[in-house]
Amino acid sequence: MRINKIALAVMTTCMPITALYAAAMDRSGQSITPFLQPNNYFEAGISILDPTVEGKEADVSATRRDIEDMGNDYYFPSAAIKLQLTDNISFGLLYDQPFGADVAYSGNNIFVTDSSTTILDQKLLTGLIDQKFASLTAEQKVGLAIQGVKGADYLKTPAGQAEFAQTLQAYNNNATAKAQIDTGVKAGITQQVDATKAYLGKGQTSAKVDTENLSMIFGYQPIKNINIYAGGVYQTIDGSLHLRGQATSVYNGYDATFKKDSGVGWLAGFAYQIPEIALKASVTYRSEIDHKVTTHENVSSLPALVGLGQISQATADSIAGTQKKTDITTPQSVNIDLQSGIMKDTVAFANIRWVNWKNFAIQPYQFGAISKIVGQLPSVAQPNGFNLLKYSDDQWNATVGVGRKLSDQWAGNVSVGWDSGAGNPITALGPTEGYWNVGLGVQFSPTPQTFISGGVKYFWLGDAQGQIASQSGKKTYVADFTDNTAIAYGLKIGYRF
Repeated sequence: MRINKIALAVMTTCMPITALYAAAMDRSGQSITPFLQPNNYFEAGISILDPTVEGKEADVSATRRDIEDMGNDYYFPSAAIKLQLTDNISFGLLYDQPFGADVAYSGNNIFVTDSSTTILDQKLLTGLIDQKFASLTAEQKVGLAIQGVKGADYLKTPAGQAEFAQTLQAYNNNATAKAQIDTGVKAGITQQVDATKAYLGKGQTSAKVDTENLSMIFGYQPIKNINIYAGGVYQTIDGSLHLRGQATSVYNGYDATFKKDSGVGWLAGFAYQIPEIALKASVTYRSEIDHKVTTHENVSSLPALVGLGQISQATADSIAGTQKKTDITTPQSVNIDLQSGIMKDTVAFANIRWVNWKNFAIQPYQFGAISKIVGQLPSVAQPNGFNLLKYSDDQWNATVGVGRKLSDQWAGNVSVGWDSGAGNPITALGPTEGYWNVGLGVQFSPTPQTFISGGVKYFWLGDAQGQIASQSGKKTYVADFTDNTAIAYGLKIGYRF
């Protein structure tokens, strides 16, 4: 029972789709196993995910409409090469796409703008109208009533001033005249509020995030059973975001483009093996990677906030005229990989992964500036503002399975996986709470040096309550996402030399 015949079969059949649909934005699982292969080794693979994430408006949402599938299909490639430079020194390059997101809402729901969409919930708008009306003095109401008919300049003329005095006397002494003026002024305020619809964004909420990693690793093997390794990691990140629909409130019309940025981190690990019994164990730590991403933001609803009296024109101009870089730190993680022979031609394997999503947050400048203003509203109650994206929990992920060599050319495996998710309620840009999955993999080796492997996994995605950004840290939410699933496919080729 030699590890290079059995364990290799297990790992290569299951690795194409190890994580793929995990908590938060975790995607590839950042496996180190290609670097731990014996001798010289090369592999290249592609993974494809087809999720179905549907829901229904709920909780604080005023309506209860269905939400169509918002999870887009996506794929990502991976590749690795490992060279045994000497008996004691190894070198590897690993390419993967560790984090990402691709979502787009559609249909008729609170994440899509339609003719009924308003900048705030209708109850809040009614409250603002009543508040604005109640703050007006009799003189102001009369002035507005006259301006509405004859214009603001008319009040500066002698005739206008005389009419103002006469109308004010009637307002204060005649109930009928007062009621007519009040009705007209309130209708004018309502018309101003309704005019804010013109500044709302068109279309649907969508988001896309892409990352790429290139890890350069050196390993030292003081004896055949031990491998101590470390290296640098080069990472790029870019993305885009469009917020639309009733749920996004004052951010309806917010667009952000995050230009590609690069950052550098590191990894380190330790592996132990006993080839005679196909035993291998490894622990790998990956550091955080900091990015300062050039960000272009546009908030079409800023004039609406001015019209509602929430900010001044000078404040709106200052926010719109300022573009700053966004700090994004991708999370640190730990992977633990285990495997052992359990009978002839059969091995058991397990993977445990921890990702520090609890410390992850994104707050672009303009988004954050508006959040500090909107956060003053009693209905929001976050006076210090809030983040565009924030997770409440760290992610834990585990996979266990069994692989078996079926013949000199064929091997297969079965596996079961579990993921904790990154909190619930959670952002509506990724509304699932972990998963359970089952997987099946198969490998064909036409020669002892080459192989082609494929796998499929079926996911039962965890039910989640989707929140908008201003609800982060609270129990309120806007939609329920239940009974969702995903299916993933992977294909990989490899060469041992």
